[in-house]
Amino acid sequence: MSEQKIELYDGPAGGWGALKSVARHLNEQGVAVKGARTLLHANQADGFDCPGCAWPDRDHRSTFEFCENGAKAVAAEATARRATPEVIGAKTLAEWAEASDFDLEATGRLTEPLAYDPGTDRYQRTSWEAAFALIAQELQALPDPNEAIFYTSGRTSNEAAFLYQLFVREYGTNNFPDCSNMCHEPSGSGLRPTIGVGKGTVTLHDFEQADCILVFGQNPGTNHPRMLGELRAARKRGARIISFNPLKERGLERFADPQDKLEMLSFGSAPISSHYFQLQVGGDFALLKGMCKRVVELDDVAIAMGLPRVLDVGFIAEHTHGFDAFLAELRTQPWEPLVQASGLSREQIEQAADLYAGSERVIACWGMGITQHRHSVATIQMIVNLLLLRGNLGREGAGACPVRGHSNVQGDRTMGIYEKPAPAFLDRLGQVFGFEPPRAHGHDTVGAIQAMLDGKGKVFIAMGGNFAAATPDTAATWRALRQCELTVHVTTKFNRSHVVHGRKALVLPVLGRTEIDVQATGPQGVTVEDSMSMVHLSTGMNAPASEHLLSEPMLVARMAAATLKRSRTPWLALAGDYAAIRDRIAAVLPDFAGFNDKIKTPGGFRLRNTASERVWATPSGRAEFSTHPMPTDLAVERVAERHRDVRVFTLTTLRSHDQYNTTIYGHDDRYRGVYGHRRVVFINAADLKDIGLKAGDWVDITSLYVGEGGADVQQRRAERFLLVAYDIPRGCLASYYPETNPLVPLESFSLTARTPTSKSIPVVLSRHG
Repeated sequence: MSEQKIELYDGPAGGWGALKSVARHLNEQGVAVKGARTLLHANQADGFDCPGCAWPDRDHRSTFEFCENGAKAVAAEATARRATPEVIGAKTLAEWAEASDFDLEATGRLTEPLAYDPGTDRYQRTSWEAAFALIAQELQALPDPNEAIFYTSGRTSNEAAFLYQLFVREYGTNNFPDCSNMCHEPSGSGLRPTIGVGKGTVTLHDFEQADCILVFGQNPGTNHPRMLGELRAARKRGARIISFNPLKERGLERFADPQDKLEMLSFGSAPISSHYFQLQVGGDFALLKGMCKRVVELDDVAIAMGLPRVLDVGFIAEHTHGFDAFLAELRTQPWEPLVQASGLSREQIEQAADLYAGSERVIACWGMGITQHRHSVATIQMIVNLLLLRGNLGREGAGACPVRGHSNVQGDRTMGIYEKPAPAFLDRLGQVFGFEPPRAHGHDTVGAIQAMLDGKGKVFIAMGGNFAAATPDTAATWRALRQCELTVHVTTKFNRSHVVHGRKALVLPVLGRTEIDVQATGPQGVTVEDSMSMVHLSTGMNAPASEHLLSEPMLVARMAAATLKRSRTPWLALAGDYAAIRDRIAAVLPDFAGFNDKIKTPGGFRLRNTASERVWATPSGRAEFSTHPMPTDLAVERVAERHRDVRVFTLTTLRSHDQYNTTIYGHDDRYRGVYGHRRVVFINAADLKDIGLKAGDWVDITSLYVGEGGADVQQRRAERFLLVAYDIPRGCLASYYPETNPLVPLESFSLTARTPTSKSIPVVLSRHG
C-alpha cells in the first residue's frame, strides 16, 4: 500500500500520471510485457472488448484504444498471480473474512472449482462434475422454482446471458436480479414511458456534431476515462460542456490526452467544462425543473418581442404529447423551492438554462449521481422534458446519453436478463425452444435480498459480480446470503461474496475476456453491447490462466444439462459453437436478424433505436412530457425534523480512482489527493468548523432512516473514517463504497425503479473513539 497522505493534486486528468499508473499496475501484477502486449488488442476490431466500462469504441484509428482504468482491469485479469485451491484453502473463511477487499482479489486468478467444507471452514478443490451435480440436486429439491435466485453481472457476454436466461426460464422462474437494478434501472424506467426505448439515443457521431453537452452526476475521469477524449474534442471545436456535479472533479476540469504527443511533451492539457455548477447532492430535479421553467419564460419574452421562438413548437406539435399539462404545472411552480432544493442561486439556474436555450444541438449525459436517489425516475424524465422543449431528440448532434457501467450491462438486459420480461419476448422464446416460459414477474435485487431474509430464496447463483459488496444494507445482505442452502459464484477472482456464503457453497472459475476460448468447433468469440447500442465481437488472445477453466457459455450449458434432464435444448452443442447460440438469439430477437453476418463487419452493428428516428414506441405514439411536482417529505428532511439537536448531512457514495465498481485496484485516489486511504469522508471546510472538528480527525458515520409516514428511526453505523476538507457544497458529504454500503437502508430505493438510494443518505458524524 502506498504512503498514507492527503495531498493536493494540481495536474490534469490523464497525462503522464495516467501512463505512470498503467505501468505501475502492470508491474505489480507481474505482467509488464504480457500486459502491455495485451493492451494493444483492447477495443480493436480483431481483439477483445475492454472488461471495464461500456463507453463505445471509435473506429480503431490507433492501437492505443484503452484508458487508465481499462488498463487496470486488463492487468488484474492478465495477472501472473494464481489463487490455487492450496492458496485459498490455506486459510479458513473466518480468517479470509478479516482480509480487505483489495487483499482478497490480490490472491490472483482462480484456477479450479472450489467447494466449501463446513468441517474445516475452508474451500477445497472439487471437480466440475461434482459441482454441477450439487447445483442440480439443490435446484431439483426446491418445491418451487421461485425459491432460486439467479444474479447477473454486467460483464457477462451476450451469448452467456442468453443461455443463462433460457436455462433459468426453462427451470421455471423470472428471478433475475442484476447489476442494472443497482445503477441505471431508473434510466430505463424513466425513458421507456417517455420516448419508447429504455436506452440512450445518441452515437459517437452525435458527439462530433453537438454544440452543447450537458453532464449530470457523472465523473468520467475515473468512471469512463475514454469519454474525456470526446468531451475534449467537442470543447476544442467550440462546443459548450456544462457540468452539474456537487464535487469538483478533475476529469471535468482539465484533461491531458496521452495520445496527443505535443500535449504530452509540453506537459500541457485542455480544459473540459466551459461551465461548472456545483449543486447540492440530490438537487438535480430542482435544477432541471428550474431550467425548464426558464426556457419557457425565455419563449414568453421572445413572443412578446416578436423574436424567433425559443421552444421548438413544430417538434412539440408533431412529436409530443402532454405539453399543455406540463406547461400549466410549470407556470405554477414558484422559484424559491427550486433554488433551495438545488443549492444554486436563481441566477445560476437561469444562466445554465440560457446556455442551453442558446445552443442548437444538445446532448444530455448522466451517471449514477442521477440514478441512485428516491426521485431518480422523475429526474430523468425532467431531463427528457428539457430536451423535448427544443427538439433535442431524434436528430443529429442531440439526444439522451445515460452512460452505463460494465461493458455489457446493456447487452445483458437486451438478451432477456430482466425480472419483468415483455410478453412478446416470452412468446417468441417459448416458440423457438418449445416450452412455456414463466409469466410471473421475479425478484429484482432488493426483492431478492428480502426473499432470502424471509426464507423464500434458498439457492443463490451469481453469474459474475460481487453481490455481497455491491448491494445496500450490508448487514442485511450478508444475513440473507448466509441463510441460503447453497450459494454459487461464477467468477475469475476471489472476492467478498465468496466469504459470505450459504450452508453449501461453490466458487466456479471461468475464462476472462482477454483469454482464448476454444470449444468443439474451434476458437470462439463473444459479443457485447455498449452504451450506444453498438454490438461487436470480442476475441481473447492470451492463454487461459488455468487448463481447468470453463467459458461462461459452457458453464451455463453444463449447469442446464445437469439440472434440466427433460430439456429439448441442445445445451452442449450450443456451447460448442457460439455461432449457433447467435442463430438462436436472432430467432428470438428480430433486431438481431443476420447476427452472425453482421458481426463480421469491423466495429459491429448498431441495434435499431426508434427514438433516434423520431418513431415513438409509446401508447400515444408520441414522446411524452412528464409532469412532476417538487418532491416533499424527503428522507433527509424527515431525519432532520426528528434530530434537531444534531447536524444532519446528506452523504453520497462514490468510487476512488483506484477502483471500478467493487473491484479495488489500489488505495489511491490521485485526482482527489488521497493516497493510501479508503475510509475517508469529504466535507466542506466551513462545515468542519461548525461541528467542532478538523481535517485529519477520525469519525464514525451513523445513517438515520425514517420511513414515509414517520415510521421508527433506523440506525446503521460505519466506523473510523478520516475527515478530508474538500470543495463540496455545505451540508453534503462524500465517501467511497463498498465501505459505506452498510449505511444504505434496504427499504430506501427509488420510486418505480427500486434502485438503492446510495447517493442520498441522511447521516450524522461523531468523533471516533
